[in-house]
Amino acid sequence: MAITWLTTPDPATADLAVVIVSWNVRERVLENLAALKQSRGDLRVRVVLVDNASSDGTVERVRAEHPWVRVIANPENAGFARGNLQGVLAAPARHVLLLNPDMRVEDDTCARIVSALDARPEVAVVSGLLRKGDGTVVPSVRRFPTLASQLVVLLKLGKLFPALLRTYHAEDVDLTVEQCVDSVRGSLFGMNRTALERIGFLDTRYFLWFEEVDYCRRAHAAGMRVLHLPTIQATDLVGQSFAQRPTFWKQRQFATSMTTYFSTWHPGVPAWVIRIVSALVLAPQWVIDRLWRT
Repeated sequence: MAITWLTTPDPATADLAVVIVSWNVRERVLENLAALKQSRGDLRVRVVLVDNASSDGTVERVRAEHPWVRVIANPENAGFARGNLQGVLAAPARHVLLLNPDMRVEDDTCARIVSALDARPEVAVVSGLLRKGDGTVVPSVRRFPTLASQLVVLLKLGKLFPALLRTYHAEDVDLTVEQCVDSVRGSLFGMNRTALERIGFLDTRYFLWFEEVDYCRRAHAAGMRVLHLPTIQATDLVGQSFAQRPTFWKQRQFATSMTTYFSTWHPGVPAWVIRIVSALVLAPQWVIDRLWRT
């Protein structure tokens, strides 16, 4: 059965709002939407693309080729959490799927997400088994950050001693098995209406990174669950927008978001340690970035 794509301000309630936030990944967005259009199921779905000031013609191409998609064209880059909030507010529905622009869903992905969230109101977030373009599994589950694990990340010790991050990266978790987990990757992030009503949306203080971890933490704190469901599957081309950004910009955003997370969940000494170490790590990168620009 074909999905009903809601393209007008229909007063009828949609089953799912699919929100995609993009920045200069036009071809990936078009591939994403083409795959999404092949979805099947007895569903009413709204799709919103929030474009964060792309300069590659994304907005024009999507409006021309996919008139069933509502497009919001931001004059500046609003970031991931704020961009997704714009999309959710523009697309009322029972449940929400946050979908990265470089994703390709299977034809039953939307139906499986809605079915899972309908059946389990205690589940705040559901995600699935993600594979790269070559078929390898994306490590999409993480345990909650600790001071020790994030110091290893900031100092890049994991590159020399990978075993230090095995617990944080949940390498012992069998991703082919259905299970409740700490947090899941934000690239395929199904959100239950019960969670949105109880704990709200992503924290817009995060421009990029840690917003989904923070949300999963809030879900656990509210007595709700985060579910990894391997029968939900999609292809994740992983970080196509991020790859276009300079290294210092990415590290600064990552460190800023990490500091925000620790200030929220581990205030006091842990937060200050993260803040100080971040500054020490970023200082030489700032110098290199300035020298490179000159």
